[in-house]
Amino acid sequence: MSKRKLSRQQSWRVSKIQQERAERAAKRGAAAEQALSAGELGPEREGLVIAHYGTQVDIESEPGHSMRCHLRANLEPLVTGDQVIWCEGQPTGVVVAQLPRHSELCRPDPYGKLKPVAANIDRIFVVIAALPEPHANLIDRYLIAAEAVSIQAVLVLNKTDLLADNPQLKQKLDQLLAIYPALGYPLLEVSSLSGGLEDLHAALRDRTSVFVGQSGVGKSSLVNKLLPGIDLRVGGLSESSHKGTHTTTTAQLFHLPSGGSLIDSPGIREFGLWHMNRDQVTQGFREFRPHLGHCRFRDCQHQQEPGCAILAAAEEGIISAERLDSYRRIIASLENP
Repeated sequence: MSKRKLSRQQSWRVSKIQQERAERAAKRGAAAEQALSAGELGPEREGLVIAHYGTQVDIESEPGHSMRCHLRANLEPLVTGDQVIWCEGQPTGVVVAQLPRHSELCRPDPYGKLKPVAANIDRIFVVIAALPEPHANLIDRYLIAAEAVSIQAVLVLNKTDLLADNPQLKQKLDQLLAIYPALGYPLLEVSSLSGGLEDLHAALRDRTSVFVGQSGVGKSSLVNKLLPGIDLRVGGLSESSHKGTHTTTTAQLFHLPSGGSLIDSPGIREFGLWHMNRDQVTQGFREFRPHLGHCRFRDCQHQQEPGCAILAAAEEGIISAERLDSYRRIIASLENP
């Protein structure tokens, strides 16, 4: 699939940013190589990236003990959750190698390039809330991204305390979310204010998980409840747009007292799928899969074609009209479907 077309000014800006990054990487690499050659570092050891700060990362070799590190110039960009080989130094260590990832969550950046968000994760928790108001198309984008990397997705409805005195809003959300448990996606209803986090604790136990979702849905508030004393900065909703304000600026990994680890990622309001083609998006709808390959026409677009197995399944109620509509909206958003 083709990348997004950039204007001349945007292309110049991208080139300038890439050049600046390359220059910074060269300086980091030179400093790291000098430290290595001078024997100023400790022995090589395995570690875990628990936070990423621009040109540096925090590496942990054992829970509770971490060190800020530079990266060798020949390394690919690291993300939170990466396993690495590093050397301790004073005051800064050096990451010398990256170990293979068993999974990664990616999203395209504003320039259409695929950018990893977190690595070596077992579950993706898609956090939504009554406000900002969720919609199926955004939820489905997260689920498609999870399906593409074969990582189990769990839906978390936060701020359920807002529903106690608003039966109309509760009914609306119940209708929106009813389809997902039937498709095999667990749905947890929680509140960082009124509690009820036992099921969330259980779902996080003994796994490395990541929270994703729109800004303002309460991801950092949930982390504060799950990890008392962390005190992540929490922002409210914009009064004009009712959308969340960005408070998390870097992905951080936290160890849970009940077992497992949690990565809190920067909030994103949209989850682009520009890097995917039609077939990849179609495969992301798990209820479509038994019917794929059974259409009359090999290049069926699942719109109005006679003999379409997807449309037949929708008419029989096997595929919901809401999910089929969401699929069509996502396909329409692709530049070259």
